[in-house]
Amino acid sequence: MVDRFEQFSLAIMEISRHWHKLAADEMENHGLKGSHAVYLLTMYRYPEGITAPRLCEICGKDKSDVCRMMPILEEKGLVKKEGVHQNLYRGGYKLTQEGRTVAEYVRRRAALAVELAGRDITPEKREIFYEVLGTIVGNLREIIKDGLPRQ
Repeated sequence: MVDRFEQFSLAIMEISRHWHKLAADEMENHGLKGSHAVYLLTMYRYPEGITAPRLCEICGKDKSDVCRMMPILEEKGLVKKEGVHQNLYRGGYKLTQEGRTVAEYVRRRAALAVELAGRDITPEKREIFYEVLGTIVGNLREIIKDGLPRQ
């Protein structure tokens, strides 16, 4: 019998693998990598702009990833840097009109993927699922912060 840890870990890894494959396939149409999707979706929610540290925090990425990804999005004309005389962490980033168009496309495609992936789940089960998922994330954050207790 598969124990809870193995079942949970394998399911999370498989979901992640499938999500990354879908994101890569969709972003390839725009000459981008799947990892760009999370930045575009996040920046779409902040039309007034967002700083690199805030992107790190919201996207769960480290500074080096943001340092690599933002110049690529800028080169593609999807993002513009505000406060050009500011360094990476003091200035802000904003989607260009083309960036908003691509982000809107990505949002629609992501919503379709989520809808299709959850098509057999009732609204009640979905609500419970997200509540439980949020609880697990919160508990794991706490464990990481405090360390795993010795037994």
